[in-house]
Amino acid sequence: MNNTRGSAPLMIPILVLVVISAAVLTAGCLFHQDERELKVIHAGSLVAPFGEMVKAFECQHPDVDILLEGHGSIQAIRHITELHEEYDVVAVADDSLIPALMYPDHADWYIRFARNQMVIAYTNQSRYACEINQSNWYEILTRPEVRFGFSNPLFDACGYRTLMVIALAESYYNDRTIFDNLIARNFDPQMRSTEDDRGAVSVVVPEVFRPHSDKVAVRGGSVQLIPMLDYADLDYVFEYKSVAQQNGLRYLELPPKIDLSTPEYGSIYQNVSVFLGFQRFRSVGIERVGRPIFYGITVPKNAPHPALGAEFVEFVLSEEGKKILQRANQPTTSPEVVGPGTPQVYATTVMNIGEMER
Repeated sequence: MNNTRGSAPLMIPILVLVVISAAVLTAGCLFHQDERELKVIHAGSLVAPFGEMVKAFECQHPDVDILLEGHGSIQAIRHITELHEEYDVVAVADDSLIPALMYPDHADWYIRFARNQMVIAYTNQSRYACEINQSNWYEILTRPEVRFGFSNPLFDACGYRTLMVIALAESYYNDRTIFDNLIARNFDPQMRSTEDDRGAVSVVVPEVFRPHSDKVAVRGGSVQLIPMLDYADLDYVFEYKSVAQQNGLRYLELPPKIDLSTPEYGSIYQNVSVFLGFQRFRSVGIERVGRPIFYGITVPKNAPHPALGAEFVEFVLSEEGKKILQRANQPTTSPEVVGPGTPQVYATTVMNIGEMER
C-alpha cells in the first residue's frame, strides 16, 4: 500500500546532542539550582519521541538536566563498550544487540518496549513515484536512473535489516536475482548472499566497502538519508515506518513476510542472517539473525546515576511514556524484562511493569 502523507518533512540529523534546561521547557517547570545530569544514548529512529520524552520527564523532575545523543544502534552501544564512555540509559532499535554486545560486562538485563516495520520511503519528486507498488518495487529500484539509499549495516540496525528485507524478497517473489541486482553488483567488494541446502540465506558485509557509483548511497544512520530524499539526491530510502511518518514522507509498505514487523512470521525472518565484518566484533561474534523488530532499553552497569536512569526507563514504560511514543508514530509493545540480572536498584521499575501487565 502506498502512503501519501503530504505534510512538510521534518529534518532530523543522526547525531543529536540536546541539552534542555527545565527553566525553558514550559511555564509550569521551575528552575532548580542543584540540577542532576542524566545522559541518554539512543537509536537515531528515537530522536523524535525521546525529544518529547525529555520535555515531559524534566517537567516532572525539574532538578534533572537530560542530555540526549542519537546514533545508529551498534554505534550507540560501542560508545559504551569500546570508547568506554558513561551513559545512564541506552535504548536501541534491535533489542538483541544488548545481550550480543553488552553482556556480561556492561549490562545483564534489558526491557523490550517498542516495535517498528521496514518500509521504502520516497517523495513526490522520486522517479516512478506514481508507479511503485508491492509487486514492482525491486524492479523500479534496479532501473539505472533510480537512486536509493540505506544505512551502514556495520553501525545501524536499519542497515542490516535492509539487507534482510532484500534477501527475503528473493524467496517471496521467487526471483533469485533481486539481491545481486540491488546490492551485490553495486558494491566493491561485493556483499554476496549465499543459500544453503535448507534454504537459509547468509549475507556477509565486509569491514570496508563502497558503492560503485552514486546509484546507491550508504550513511551511518538511516535518518541521515532523509535530507537526501528532500533534495532529490535520492529517489528511495529503506527506512523505519515511524521515521517516514515523522518526516511527512510517502512510503511503500512491504509485504509482512519480508518487512520484519510480525512475530507470527519469525520463522520466515530467521531464514536470513547477516554477518558483520568488523574485526572488533570477532571476539563476541556478530551474526544478526532475521527476527521481528523490537526496541530494547537498559541502564549500563557503569552508569553514573543508575537510580535516576531507572526512573527514566520507568517513565518510558509508563502510560504517559507510551502515549508520547504513540503520538510520534512509534509503535509500542507490552514491556518485557529480559536477562538474568535485575539489581535491587531496578526493583521498582520491574515491579511496576508487572502491575502494568496485570
